[in-house]
Amino acid sequence: MASASDLPGLAVTGSTGGLGGMVARQLAAAGTAQRLLVRDAGRAPQLDNATSVVCSYSDSDAARRALDGAKVLFMVSAAETEDRVQQHAAFVDAAAAAGVEHVVYTSLYGAAPDATFTLARDHYATEEHIRTSGMKYTFLRDNFYLDFLPRLAGEDGVIRGPAGEGTFAGVAREDIARCALAVLRDPAIHQGKTYNLTGPEELTLARAAEVITEGTGRTVSFQPETVDEAYASRAPYGVPQWQLDAWVSTYTTMAAGEMAGVSPDVHGLTGQDPISLAEFLTRPVL
Repeated sequence: MASASDLPGLAVTGSTGGLGGMVARQLAAAGTAQRLLVRDAGRAPQLDNATSVVCSYSDSDAARRALDGAKVLFMVSAAETEDRVQQHAAFVDAAAAAGVEHVVYTSLYGAAPDATFTLARDHYATEEHIRTSGMKYTFLRDNFYLDFLPRLAGEDGVIRGPAGEGTFAGVAREDIARCALAVLRDPAIHQGKTYNLTGPEELTLARAAEVITEGTGRTVSFQPETVDEAYASRAPYGVPQWQLDAWVSTYTTMAAGEMAGVSPDVHGLTGQDPISLAEFLTRPVL
């Protein structure tokens, strides 16, 4: 069995998930060799020129071994947990110790230390850790996924939240994957760059509900809540406070205008216009 240092110089995380899986499949289709960092080898996708290596973000020793000899790392942000920033930091430190030269990290649109959306603060903290690690970097700051919009509606077809008339510029996960592919195929020209990945339009949740209704035939509507109402309506789920804060601030960040604005970066990276919500609803699942 080959040692990690004999494996491909491109390491890819998240290949068992949605975004990372898309990126890994597109890299394989392009003939690019890659090592897939996975927690469970049995779930790793079987792709040409791909070798799976087992590690996790929080296991620094295993991560360092898995990354030995890798030059470029595509780092998909970990699942939402209370200690996600600490997991990210441990993994970034392991990557630096293993000699990784360039990290391409999937961050969040509007990432800032004082962002309204609590998870955007986590992404900013991760960006800062990468910046100070000594490794080169590229940040893909993704707006909210169009893929998840239909799921915001409850069983009654109502999207509830304190978003008011705030807008967002949701982006299809498919477009993010294409942008990541463009960066990973020639990472040197993207060093030090931060790309804001959005769709082609700003939407309010009320307008998004109309588009979902038109595109799916399911009647969906938006019902504004106050912040207090949002916390009260979600409290019965019994989740920890950090999760409640994340859920509610998903909407208040829209109300604050922090997810608004259309960026040209998807077209700039891929040469293709980003997918609109209406278009997304008619596309086959990848």
